[in-house]
Amino acid sequence: MITHIQGKLTEKNPTHVVIDCNGVGYMINISLHTYSQIPDNDHLKLYTHLQVREDAHTLYGFSSLAEREIFRLLISVSGIGASTARTMLSSLTPKQVREGIAGNDVALIQSIKGIGAKTAQRVIIDLKDKILKIYDIDEVSVAQGNTNKDEALSALEVLGFAKKQAERVVDKIVASEPDANVETIIKQALKNL
Repeated sequence: MITHIQGKLTEKNPTHVVIDCNGVGYMINISLHTYSQIPDNDHLKLYTHLQVREDAHTLYGFSSLAEREIFRLLISVSGIGASTARTMLSSLTPKQVREGIAGNDVALIQSIKGIGAKTAQRVIIDLKDKILKIYDIDEVSVAQGNTNKDEALSALEVLGFAKKQAERVVDKIVASEPDANVETIIKQALKNL
């Protein structure tokens, strides 16, 4: 298994890149999310997934390990192939896909081109437990996308507090004061933990 490729970026397109690695050019299929993350310098490292089929060996590249993990989870679902998974990661960020599945958001998953209602439901049914377990997401806090809250939680984890306990306290603070800044959230959380 080829886990990553690092080398000189020789070609960059929204659907694929070519990386020259010691004189060998590897064509790697990418999502629009990865394309937007690729820096303009000529040196590049992408995490890869090699798909081996009877008629082709195809490399898929990702800017982060998290995106590759979501891709691998998606292709494990019956009816979702590599191209559909790549389309999903082009339409939504890995975080949106993760939260959509964890939050039972059938409409969000179905909004992706080529995904019908049954397939969207199958994705959620097959992956929800895995997503909740892998990313340790508390189902209650899935729908909220507050960066101040996320930064405060990270800080509290660094300070040694348990993630779930800190998350419950921070959720209460954010619910009562939605406009609270990071420092305020942390100070109030420290009083309640």
